[in-house]
Amino acid sequence: MTALPGAIFTRLNLARQYMLASFVILVCCTIGIGWWIGREIEAGVVNETSATTALYMNSFVAPLVQDLATGDEIREKNVARLDALIKETPLGRYVLSFKIWSPEGRVVYSVDRSVMGQTFDIGENAERAWNGAVATEISTLSEDEHAGEKRFGDRLLETYSPIWRADSDEIIAVAEFYQSVEHLDAQIWRTRLYGWLTLGLAALAVYIVLAGIVRRGSDTIVRQQRELGAKVRQLTDLLAENRDLSERVRRAASGTTARNENLLRRISAELHDGPAQALGLAVLRLDAVMEHTSGCSCDKQTLKQANRDLITVQRSVHDALEEIRKLSTGLILPELDELTLQETLQRVVRGHELRSNTKVALDLRSLPEDASLPVKITVYRVVQEALNNAYRHAGGKDQRVEVAQAHGRLIVDVVDGGAGFDPAGLTVGNGRLGLEGMRQRVESMGGVFQVDAAPGRGTRIHAELPRQPGEHEYVH
Repeated sequence: MTALPGAIFTRLNLARQYMLASFVILVCCTIGIGWWIGREIEAGVVNETSATTALYMNSFVAPLVQDLATGDEIREKNVARLDALIKETPLGRYVLSFKIWSPEGRVVYSVDRSVMGQTFDIGENAERAWNGAVATEISTLSEDEHAGEKRFGDRLLETYSPIWRADSDEIIAVAEFYQSVEHLDAQIWRTRLYGWLTLGLAALAVYIVLAGIVRRGSDTIVRQQRELGAKVRQLTDLLAENRDLSERVRRAASGTTARNENLLRRISAELHDGPAQALGLAVLRLDAVMEHTSGCSCDKQTLKQANRDLITVQRSVHDALEEIRKLSTGLILPELDELTLQETLQRVVRGHELRSNTKVALDLRSLPEDASLPVKITVYRVVQEALNNAYRHAGGKDQRVEVAQAHGRLIVDVVDGGAGFDPAGLTVGNGRLGLEGMRQRVESMGGVFQVDAAPGRGTRIHAELPRQPGEHEYVH
């Protein structure tokens, strides 16, 4: 299928588009301007030729028609002299026909005697001549008065010139004469051709210079576009690789979260079945030892000191056993697979209230039903750790948990009304290990973690998480 001219034009580069468009414009402008210049030249040549001829004729004709200043006819001797002027002088080579008009539109003299004495309508050019102007045009000889001139051709240069009364401003007659246009046409054509050639050469020179400038600029643009395209492709490939790597990291982080919970579950079981059982047995044996020592026959002072030491050891073992049991219980995460995000949050808040004997305000808004397990685990651990910190450092004052969904992300805020602290001094080594753990959990899921705190105005833990692992925004 043949492509449309517009489609072909748009496929060209900038330089070729410019050269093609400017060439068409220059050709059209050259033709138009040349045509206009030709018309102006034609008008100028016609007017100059007619004015020169009119002046030349009036110099010879005006003295011979002064009879019209006092009468309606030209005397016979002056008519004869007018005939001789046309037939026997070089003027006849230029003037093919000649007429003299009276103010009434009557022909009082003509080379063609058949029209002498006839009256015709006064035309526009004749009217101008009676007003004192020389009027010239190339006539097609279509009027009745032109019957005698048609033998010279279809086109003649027709000129009307006023004839003045001697020593007066009075116009006594109008002379009409006809000239051949062959010499005039040749002169006009040569002048027009020279004008077109001059204008065309000048336009061509301008076109070549501008085309060269545009071509160099277009080549530079094309080269830069190619280089930019190559860089964009490289950047696109790098971004694709980056997205792929980021997805792998997110998936690995999500898997790590679940594996960590399994690991913590095993550690909890090991603590319960190992050290906790051993410490429990130690407590039982200590109770038996204390019963045996009560019946010992050693002196009272030694027995009293031994009982005190055993009581101390028994309390320490009891405390260690209690701490291990609490640690083991805290490491175990509830089964969250079948729970919604809302139920998960209610579970962690209720567990904290039971352990700490404090109240926590819970505000849940527009929570999704399809949150993934890694997300629920992360939310559970962040809220659990933040509430534990609020209890340890703020005494559980004004504890509040706010969770909402906005722009496809989960917004989690845990607030307390405690004494607060300066986040600038936040380091892992100064007791803030829990905050760093929360940050790592959130950021490993592609989220954002912030701590808003200041001395005297409490603490706000802020986290933003995707609803599903991998639903994160890339910053290009």
